[in-house]
Amino acid sequence: MSADIGILDSGSAKAERSEADDGLRRDGVGKSGGSVVALNSEARLAHSAGDAVADYLKQHESKSLLRFITCGSVDDGKSTLIGRLLHDTQRLFEDQLAALDADSRRHGTRNGEIDFALLVDGLAAEREQGITIDVAYRYFGTERRKFIVADCPGHEQYTRNMATGASTADLAVVLVDARKGLLTQTRRHSYIVSLLGIRHVVLAVNKMDLVDFDQAVFERIVGEYRELAAKLGIEHVQAVPLSALNGDNLTARSAATPWYRGPSVLEHLETVDVGRDAAELGLRLPVQWVNRPHQDFRGFAGTISAGRVRPGDEIVALPSGRRSRVQRIVTADGDLAQATAGQAVTLTLADELDISRGDVIAGAAQPAQVADQFAVHLLWMDAQPLLPGRSYWLKIGARTVTASITEIKHKIDVNTQAQLAARRLELNEVAWCNLGLDQPIAFEAYRDNRELGSFVLIDRQTNATVAAGTLDFALRRAENIHWQPVDVDKAARAQAKRQTPRCVWFTGLSGSGKSTIANLVDKQLHALGHHTFILDGDNVRHGLNKDLGFTDADRVENIRRVAEVAKLMTDAGLIVLVSFISPFRAERELARELFGAGEFVEVFVDTPLQEAERRDVKGLYAKARAGKIPNFTGIDSPYEAPESPELHLATLEADPQTLAQRVVDFLRG
Repeated sequence: MSADIGILDSGSAKAERSEADDGLRRDGVGKSGGSVVALNSEARLAHSAGDAVADYLKQHESKSLLRFITCGSVDDGKSTLIGRLLHDTQRLFEDQLAALDADSRRHGTRNGEIDFALLVDGLAAEREQGITIDVAYRYFGTERRKFIVADCPGHEQYTRNMATGASTADLAVVLVDARKGLLTQTRRHSYIVSLLGIRHVVLAVNKMDLVDFDQAVFERIVGEYRELAAKLGIEHVQAVPLSALNGDNLTARSAATPWYRGPSVLEHLETVDVGRDAAELGLRLPVQWVNRPHQDFRGFAGTISAGRVRPGDEIVALPSGRRSRVQRIVTADGDLAQATAGQAVTLTLADELDISRGDVIAGAAQPAQVADQFAVHLLWMDAQPLLPGRSYWLKIGARTVTASITEIKHKIDVNTQAQLAARRLELNEVAWCNLGLDQPIAFEAYRDNRELGSFVLIDRQTNATVAAGTLDFALRRAENIHWQPVDVDKAARAQAKRQTPRCVWFTGLSGSGKSTIANLVDKQLHALGHHTFILDGDNVRHGLNKDLGFTDADRVENIRRVAEVAKLMTDAGLIVLVSFISPFRAERELARELFGAGEFVEVFVDTPLQEAERRDVKGLYAKARAGKIPNFTGIDSPYEAPESPELHLATLEADPQTLAQRVVDFLRG
């Protein structure tokens, strides 16, 4: 604060001295006059102070930055540790201390004494319950380093919040209550720490004052945690006996632990080397923006995530694979002779390459990998479960593509690291999965490059972020399976049949009349000389999909398979009529995306539930009402009606023959 005041004072003093000097000259006082000498002396002092402030700020800018998180079980003292750290490093203003004192009397748990946890617990619910819910970020600095710390929640239901905080951290402070030892949440958080590539952990054995700073207690906990860390692949663990409440071994070593010879928490944070040797990968520049201010300049802007680049270096644009050379490295401060990881730059190239936002510029000698199928670790973050086969947006860096989880290999019990069979994922669950994309992307394994190895999944209907994941490696089949070109294509087959291939997708409740109308359409088209085929839900389940049940996950897979078969049939030049309940919009949209413009015709056979249940030709509704058929659409499983189908057939307003004719007229129109 004093530095800011000094800058303001020196600026205003300079203006005042300028006015005073002008006034003295107008009054006829010479430069050697005493008043002027005094003012010049003040000016030199102010100038010297300004230089000192500038030097300090420059030194502050050059300090390294450490991002770390605090995590652990509920009430292990995470917020108290951060609050005490801010207080003891003298990073609080007087008004903050006054507010803390008032809040401690109103919300605190220390009978009116300062409750340091309130510096971080900002939500009303956090203060009322004495727990951390959201991730709270705080910035502070010392003479040796700058820090950004994230206080992460301890409750299991907020695991996704903890993962969010850990995603950008280089170090984790894992707190353990000395009275309780390692708990379930300690193991859960440590697993997520290892999953997100954090290689450095400070094991803060807190509340040592409540066990009389017993060395045996400390060493027992440390031994158990080092065993856990070895299983999880956490390479560096620094254990510290601590009392966050009293400050023992927090910013300085405490006399209460003469048997401890290691650093305090702050000493370790100031000196630990968490650098990642990203230069070994070669140049990696994810393109965030194509910079085209005028027709004579075209550059590709982004932050270098790994390696270094110089003018003249050969590069390759991914995923296209086209090559060129770097012409200039442009920044706001002028061109550079070299740029390294962490710098934001604009590269101009010697050749006109088609490079877009989301592409990656890599060193030609060590290019990144390109693939469209991966093995991934996934943390599910949505209240609605993950269903394999459902389509999501995948965002990796600046690139967004369509993706789906093709298989859940196994779910992981993050408390015990046991591998469990699973067909779906619930909120806060972690799994190892296979992931498929609709187009190849440039990537690195997460352990090598966080920026090119981490992603999020986004729900295509709500735009909510539903999962976070890490890319482990490309599946071998992604490299070995390629499209085989054929000479007789869809256009040739359609011309031979003298028709336009279509996929006509009938959707509606069970008993709505889908199959009846589709059959009538098929008869009329056949009579007109068209080549058609019907894919009916019940018929397909006798063969292709006989292994699938009626859970949400099985319904998704059911539609995925049928959509792929329908796509092959249209490639053969056919008009394929698909009659499936297909209750979810996401799966119908996934099917639509397989086809070209105008090839997919969604037909909503709209029959109210009461009417469909009244018909109940197969007796299915009666069985569902009796509880004999679980997950029955319209009863205990939802039906999501189309929002903008090509055809909307209201079955209460016309007979099936008339509705079928409407479909035929649409197809021939």
